[in-house]
Amino acid sequence: MADLHIVREHSLGMGKARKIAFKWAEQVEAEFGMECVYAEGDTCDEVAFSRSGVTGTLDVGASHFELRAHLGFLVGAFKHTIEAEIVRQLDALLAPKAKPGKGKAD
Repeated sequence: MADLHIVREHSLGMGKARKIAFKWAEQVEAEFGMECVYAEGDTCDEVAFSRSGVTGTLDVGASHFELRAHLGFLVGAFKHTIEAEIVRQLDALLAPKAKPGKGKAD
C-alpha cells in the first residue's frame, strides 16, 4: 500500500482557491471516476474523494492545497504515475492565466 502527500502553496485567497478546488474535483470525477464530496469550512474546505483502491482528501486553504491519499495494494503499483498526474493537474490549475490583450506587441 502507498500514500501520497502533496502540498501546493498559493496566494489566491479562499474564494479563488474554492473555485480551483471545485474544478479539480470535477476533473478527477470525469477522468478517474472518483466520487468527490466538497465540504466548506470556516477557515479550510475539504474535498473527500474515493473510488475502488483510492481514498483521500484535498484540504483547501486561503494559502495552500494539501492532498493526502491512500492507495490500495493494486493501485499502489502506479503511485508515481498517479502522483505525477495529480501534480500536473494542480500545477496547471494554479498557473497564472494570461489576460487577453496582454500578449507581445508585433
